[in-house]
Amino acid sequence: MLEGNLFSNLPSDSREELCEVLAKSGNIRIERIVSAGHSSPEGFWYDQDRDEWVVLIEGSAALRFEGEDRDRVLAPGDWVEIRAHVRHRVEWTDARRQTVWLAVFY
Repeated sequence: MLEGNLFSNLPSDSREELCEVLAKSGNIRIERIVSAGHSSPEGFWYDQDRDEWVVLIEGSAALRFEGEDRDRVLAPGDWVEIRAHVRHRVEWTDARRQTVWLAVFY
């Protein structure tokens, strides 16, 4: 049995976004993502082969989906289900404090 805490071992150096696999089995993968002022590179869109359910645990961020004309601003507790091949990007994450996400890929 494994256990942990989503807020333990947060990186002190925020130059790189941290993506850490917490659990996986078959087609399911659960990741903790820690961002601090990170965003998708200009012109880059995620286009994933699997569905993703993501919840913002701490901090704040904005997602943009291709074809939409506004950002979706997320606060703690907000979640989004992103179907496979729905192109999206991270417009911004809070630069003053860490943003902690929990993402489930299936």
